[in-house]
Amino acid sequence: MKKIRLLAYAILTSFSILSCTDAYEIIQDGELTEEVALQTTKDLRAFLNGNVYGALNTQNEIWLTSVLTDETGIAPGNSGWYFAEHRYILTPDNGYVAGIWGSHYRLINRVNRLLKAAEGITPAAGLETQRFNSVLAEARAMRALAYLQLQSYFTTDMADDSALGVMLLTDVPELMVQLPRVSNAQIYALMEEDLNFADANLKTDDLQNPLTYKFVTKGMIHATMARMYAYREMYSLAKQHAQWVVSNGPALTPAASYATIWSDAAQGEVIFARSHPSTEGTGGIAGFWTTNTTDINGSPFLKMGMNLYNQYTPVPNWGDIRKTVFADGSSQPNVIIINKYPGKGNTPLRNDVKVFRTSEMYFILAEAAVAEGDLATAATMVRSVRLARKIASNTTSVPVSTYATPVDAWRDILKERRLELSFEGHRYVDLRRLGAVAGVSIDRSPLDDGGAFLNAPLTLPITDYRWTLPIPAAEKLGNPGIVQNPGYN
Repeated sequence: MKKIRLLAYAILTSFSILSCTDAYEIIQDGELTEEVALQTTKDLRAFLNGNVYGALNTQNEIWLTSVLTDETGIAPGNSGWYFAEHRYILTPDNGYVAGIWGSHYRLINRVNRLLKAAEGITPAAGLETQRFNSVLAEARAMRALAYLQLQSYFTTDMADDSALGVMLLTDVPELMVQLPRVSNAQIYALMEEDLNFADANLKTDDLQNPLTYKFVTKGMIHATMARMYAYREMYSLAKQHAQWVVSNGPALTPAASYATIWSDAAQGEVIFARSHPSTEGTGGIAGFWTTNTTDINGSPFLKMGMNLYNQYTPVPNWGDIRKTVFADGSSQPNVIIINKYPGKGNTPLRNDVKVFRTSEMYFILAEAAVAEGDLATAATMVRSVRLARKIASNTTSVPVSTYATPVDAWRDILKERRLELSFEGHRYVDLRRLGAVAGVSIDRSPLDDGGAFLNAPLTLPITDYRWTLPIPAAEKLGNPGIVQNPGYN
């Protein structure tokens, strides 16, 4: 079994790295291009739904975040999976780093192909033009989301417009193209242009696209803006868009139905998700943490970090539904089984991947309040999420936080984001952008070390270079002039 697992891990890593080399899907001689294949609005819609939405993949960042930070520990019986990442060994040839880079550039390229093909299409006036523009709106919103994901991991300072960002790709590159990295300002300018176009042109009553939460909606557009501006520390704009979502989007899901979100039985407060139907491919998002099922007999590789788990029991104990939803009931002391993605129907481990939820918008409003010096409002926003997670039958009230200083507020916001957004790909980015102002970093328990044989560090200094991911080795190989991030040369 150990040999099989190690071989599977090697294959997975190799696939992630190799997939990065064709991330841009460059034009080959004699290729049937989208300009030929896409000739009508209906063609564009089919390409968007199948090729653009299908290219969205945030799982690599969710997985890497969970093992690099304090969300997980090594489970007993783990024969070698993720030991390097658990020790904070992060190199340019890491397969998950390559997967983050490659998957989002693949999505960007497919959007660019669609937009290029659209230049040769003249839709009929009226409804057809509205549908045409709506396809472009959805595509451009997806491109902005892909750039947001890239910026979140590969620029050294998301809040500095002059810092070096990622590569700017706005067309379909020719063979042998080598692109430089550009400033954050250039990347953000394209994102804002895309999102403003999307907001102005999205058709919300098109029966050809029901605009469910698995497609681009107004809520998804504003949520993307809110997150982008929060990451840039432009909090007045972040507040504006987060408030739009809170006022117009789905309400916080109450504790009684919270579990239905994670089994995909209901949308609940999910604003946007990457659809992963039971008929699509094999495996699922939870396959990173466990083998078969999300219980003690499912052969887990990773368990929930003990410090994370223990924080789900506040004092006084007001009854946090997340403890029973995120941790399987078969868990044993010090071996807490992650159950956030139990699967749907007859397909264990496979769930839709949640990209935006309403709870995140409350946290962004809390951050904006701290930035404005309104610590009481920040506490109210955080408590709103805690109230929604309170088990109704528990009569103990949710305590009201009082922040004496902004540091107290930042620390409490980070704590609640850690609890609410665990295993959704936020913890690494949250610490890299807020860890210094909150005075916190990774918080592991000695019990996360898989029996104390790894001797892995329990934290990582918040000033360490590994709080920015490296440019993947595969990109450097094909694009040797691209600037590597500090510490990885």
